[in-house]
Amino acid sequence: MEILVSAIGQGLLWAPLGIGLYLTFRILNFPDMTVEGTFPLGAAVAVTMISNGVTPFIATLCGMLAGSLAGLVTGLLYTKGKVPILLAGILSMTAIYSINLRIMGQANRSLLDLPTLFSSSLLDFLPKNFPMVLVGLIFITVIVGLTALFLKTELGQAFIATGDNANMSRSLGINTDNMTIMGLMISNALIGLGGALVAQNNGFADVNMGIGTIVVALASIIIGEVVYSDQMTLTERLITVVIGSIIYRFVLVIVLEVGFNADDLKLVSAVILGLALMLPNVGKRLSIKLKKEA
Repeated sequence: MEILVSAIGQGLLWAPLGIGLYLTFRILNFPDMTVEGTFPLGAAVAVTMISNGVTPFIATLCGMLAGSLAGLVTGLLYTKGKVPILLAGILSMTAIYSINLRIMGQANRSLLDLPTLFSSSLLDFLPKNFPMVLVGLIFITVIVGLTALFLKTELGQAFIATGDNANMSRSLGINTDNMTIMGLMISNALIGLGGALVAQNNGFADVNMGIGTIVVALASIIIGEVVYSDQMTLTERLITVVIGSIIYRFVLVIVLEVGFNADDLKLVSAVILGLALMLPNVGKRLSIKLKKEA
């Protein structure tokens, strides 16, 4: 039971990462590589601030703000500096590595015996791992709700239109550069928030904790899309990302229970994502073949 609750809690804490990437990867059509730097950046800022006596909630918000600034840099490199999409993200990601070392003063930093969002006295009555579920549920509910509301506004619709067709959006008077920068800032703010939450739950921040995070985020998105139908509203799609994140965590638990080594999790993550990406195409081919035979 504890393992299942832990998987749900982990899925909820990692879900902001999936939603953040969904905004750029699916809606804005921007393959943002900044993710692998922003995630540990949010963690580094939050852990360092908590270590220096700042309350966990404020530290978490600052981790989120740091993430948005990383997105701003990538956005400016791409829109104003005319740096190619992938290279803009890689440049930011590389620079953030050194920034994280500067922030923490070392390669990793512990939160041993320090307060976190999960150690609040208000959560003492809950069984083991349930604080993680409750905190994760509160944050992800607020994130999904606010993101859904934003996408329904005039500004949100302009953001969606920019991802659908930038040339047509410009002809309608939409400043696509500003929409791109805004999208990257919101996306990386959510990713920084995810890093801050995961670091507090794990009890430490590490400069290398961002390696492979883009695969984790993509897995959450793709698994959610594979499990559920195409006929969904944007709000429902955001919810499927959260569900996909939880399912992904359950799969990792099963993999570990089967006997795989924890060192193999990155490989397993890549295999899961590859299978999730191939399944829809295989399904379409099979349905076409069955129709022809019929």
